Amino acid sequence: MNINFLNHQIKKYCKGLHFVSSLLLAGVFLFVACTENIDTSNRYTFIDETVLSYIEKQPELSEYVRLLDEVSVSDLSSSTVKQLLSARGHYTCFAPTNAAIQHYLDTLQLNGLVTSASWEGFKSAEARDSIKRVIVFNSIIDGGNTTSYSTANFPTEDRGEFVLANMNDRKLYVTRSKVNPDSIFINGVSPVDLKKRDIEAINGYVHEVNTVIAPSNNTLFDVLVDFDKEGKTQFSVMSRLILVCGLGDTLSKTRDEYWETLYLTNQIEAPQQPRESRLPEHRKYGFTIFAEPDRLWEQWIGKPEDAITASDVQDYLQGLGIYPGATVDENYKDENNLLNLFVTYHVLPFKMSHERLVVHWNELGYNKNARNQTLTIPVYEYYTCMGRRRLLKTFESAESHGIFLNRFPILRNGRGEYAPEHKNVNDNHESGQFRPLFGMALTPNENEGIMVPNISEGDEATVSCVNGYIHSIPQLLVCTDNICTQLQRERLRFDFVAMYPEFTNNDQRDLRDYVEQFYWGYPNNYSYFNDIEIKDGCRFYFLTGYNYAWRNYQGTELNITGRYDFTMKLPPVPKAGHYELRFAVQVVSNRGMCQIYFGDDPYNLPAAGIPLDMRMAGKNLYLKSGTLNGASTVGWEEDTEDPYYNDQIDKQMRSNGFMKAPNCFTQSYGSSTSCRSDEQVLRRIVVSEYLYPEKTYYLRFKNVLDAEYAECFMDYIEYCAKEVYDNPEESEDIW
Repeated sequence: MNINFLNHQIKKYCKGLHFVSSLLLAGVFLFVACTENIDTSNRYTFIDETVLSYIEKQPELSEYVRLLDEVSVSDLSSSTVKQLLSARGHYTCFAPTNAAIQHYLDTLQLNGLVTSASWEGFKSAEARDSIKRVIVFNSIIDGGNTTSYSTANFPTEDRGEFVLANMNDRKLYVTRSKVNPDSIFINGVSPVDLKKRDIEAINGYVHEVNTVIAPSNNTLFDVLVDFDKEGKTQFSVMSRLILVCGLGDTLSKTRDEYWETLYLTNQIEAPQQPRESRLPEHRKYGFTIFAEPDRLWEQWIGKPEDAITASDVQDYLQGLGIYPGATVDENYKDENNLLNLFVTYHVLPFKMSHERLVVHWNELGYNKNARNQTLTIPVYEYYTCMGRRRLLKTFESAESHGIFLNRFPILRNGRGEYAPEHKNVNDNHESGQFRPLFGMALTPNENEGIMVPNISEGDEATVSCVNGYIHSIPQLLVCTDNICTQLQRERLRFDFVAMYPEFTNNDQRDLRDYVEQFYWGYPNNYSYFNDIEIKDGCRFYFLTGYNYAWRNYQGTELNITGRYDFTMKLPPVPKAGHYELRFAVQVVSNRGMCQIYFGDDPYNLPAAGIPLDMRMAGKNLYLKSGTLNGASTVGWEEDTEDPYYNDQIDKQMRSNGFMKAPNCFTQSYGSSTSCRSDEQVLRRIVVSEYLYPEKTYYLRFKNVLDAEYAECFMDYIEYCAKEVYDNPEESEDIW
């Protein structure tokens, strides 16, 4: 089949329709799916049903069975999906009834895409075959050797996504009726039959659905254009603003097609020594937009949404005193333009559903394996927005009752009014109070943050598309002077894999997206990351830590071996000031030693102090030849019941350039013992310099040992301003 011809046919017949744009994805999928025929030699021979044998016995699924037999698992394979469902594996099958398939054909006819509501009504064989693939590929989640889904282990959060993608490489999501929780919908429109669900076969589960599952293949750009022109949702104004600021081309990107070619032709490979790793199949792009709904803009501007212009919004923002010093003109694509500064702060180059805006994994007291998971201490992230580089904070805690943007509560962290001489509470939970404002703020309660509600129904429901999400927010989102000051006044901790969009956009970063343990590996001859330069000689791994109780923040790590030399772009600082840059180290004997370089010229970075020996722990030196007890010069001592003594130990370690691990994460899930009590988990103070928000800074790591397999371990970094670590009134907390 000619893919260009297929794309032309799809665009010709299906422009503007959400469900038909899935044709393109299905067509492209043919070139990325597996190339081998299905091995049926090891089929189960039990007398119980397979997914296929059960489906074949249901008269109302006869049309679906026929399609399974007509659709190949890929354009390069002679095996059909019907054969796949008869073989060993773990399949979740959302089988559409005959009536559901007929209704889908009726819809195609209603929209003028077919001449009659039948398989004979298509204008080309290519379009007909693509529709068949849409129906089949979207109905099956292939769990390989790992898992299949009964309703008991469907996602629990409203609009929660399945961990595994379907055969169309799309993640389906679940919604439940507010009236009857047993009423489950796939992607909000396909009801799961109340009686014919959870049919357990020896190779998976079958759930009958009464509507064909056909998720849109529209990009965020397509959605925004549609909203702007036709006002189909309550995000028309924000869509207009985003487009006028020139983000359309960027928001139309879905994946790196050159990577696809390299992958399929075996021109790139993952490192396999000293550990086996998996090469990412795709290099996808993704985005998250936070949008004020039209009803708020109508209230603020005083016009109906279809009459509100970019100039109206810019005048309104200027009247509020937002972004003083910005240019105010019609050159909205300029990063220094007032409207551009406002809009780009709403857009992140990370594709994140609601439950992925923060990552819960091994924070102190949290048990990811508990049946009824209870949140504990705050979890937060700092993301770099598009346009002029600024930080946007996401936050959730037991007390917040939801996810917030730029929330700055006073925590019971053993400092300030919760210091030992006052209220000796040091559990890091929210106190119910919020920090005082510093500098210009939009509202007196700005530090309470902006909630991101999880809306699954109605005009302001979260919008999901192939390359991103739009989340409704109930307040004006602005990076005010107060927000920047609040960010500067807290320790900024960045997990390394949260800093680079490729990990998030390709479902690698969040351990909740895994069902098995494996490692990712990245090639040297083509850069997978926009902001990491990996030179020849590096074996660059991402170790997920899934099912392992590692002493890592959020459970993951980067691990690099070989004659490594690589450079990483860092997030911005929020305001000009003196900062420490800290690097997390988890010490074991197979670590190595590297020279770290830091600066704002990636091609001429000065060395940052002496080489970092990742074998040097708080008390001992861990070498391959054996542990040298007491050989460390770090000055680590175990915490006591005396907080003042503990502070003295912390000061002693700081004078040696080290810090204990923070008290916020643990090695084992649900534990009350943090990694601060472990002498092998440390922070190294790498840099202490005056930094500027308008500059871009880089870290370079270079191996200084003649040891091929000595590891460069990377977990997280911290920016910490002098106002925090050297505050005479309130010293830095242990969290």
